[in-house]
Amino acid sequence: MILHRDARCVVVDKPSGIATHRGWDDSEDALLQRVRDAVGMYVYPVHRLDRGASGCVLFALDKEAAAAFSGAWGEAEKVYLAITRGHPPAHVVVDNPVPRAPEKGAERVPAVTALTRLEVFGRYALIEARPQTGRLHQIRRHCKHIACPLIGDVRYGKGEHNRIFREQHGLHRLALHCAALTVAHPDGGTLAVRCALAADLTAAVASAKAAYPPVADAG
Repeated sequence: MILHRDARCVVVDKPSGIATHRGWDDSEDALLQRVRDAVGMYVYPVHRLDRGASGCVLFALDKEAAAAFSGAWGEAEKVYLAITRGHPPAHVVVDNPVPRAPEKGAERVPAVTALTRLEVFGRYALIEARPQTGRLHQIRRHCKHIACPLIGDVRYGKGEHNRIFREQHGLHRLALHCAALTVAHPDGGTLAVRCALAADLTAAVASAKAAYPPVADAG
């Protein structure tokens, strides 16, 4: 689970199906508690991933480091991998405001995500997403905005295709994974961590590629 640890922070590979922090979820289990138990000390979450997502999550090990990481977070580089229904353009920057909060009528705030299409298989694609802002459900909302919702997304996705991936490709969760994180370190220099694509997502991609003919020109 631990991808990196030093005197000021720890980066872990979050599994799908667990909330980052107990306060964001009704479950008694949460990643923060697991990490705290693993390192034997209190930890401070710098950011979070959706419950269904997997991959890199950064925790600070002291209040000063937490403040420093939070201050640098706006310049951090986050790289996500995802499976979409539909084929996004080869490269597109989605600049579309999203609601600040989940409540109906919430204020819309600026949000920008760079999307790159990596592979296509049948009606689906593997993409890379680099959010330039950190809004609620930003990648999920932006993929829906361009008519390429994420597989396994019960809020913004398509039930028919979520069901196909559950029944035919063994994927039972949101197809979103934080594969890399780069941010300024409180002690100087840069913290850069990578996280291999989760096994269930790797298997789902392989299954879909075997099931569907290659697409010569995805547009």
